[in-house]
Amino acid sequence: MDENKKEKAKKQLLLRLSPQLWQELAAWAEDDFRSINGQIEYLLTECVKKRKKRLSLPPDSPESEKEPNNPWENSKE
Repeated sequence: MDENKKEKAKKQLLLRLSPQLWQELAAWAEDDFRSINGQIEYLLTECVKKRKKRLSLPPDSPESEKEPNNPWENSKE
């Protein structure tokens, strides 16, 4: 395997989730026509994009001072 392919290969990791979170992700993935792995990768990618955007804002920007929305906190069920 050449150096370029090694860099582009996806990394593997072991992830432990509660059964409840697994069920929520499975349902969400099904709604979005993704595998659970694809859904987790999509969500992580979106979070990283939002963080990069927030960090790139000028320090005095009102948006830069906001904490990112956490979908698991203060949810109304």
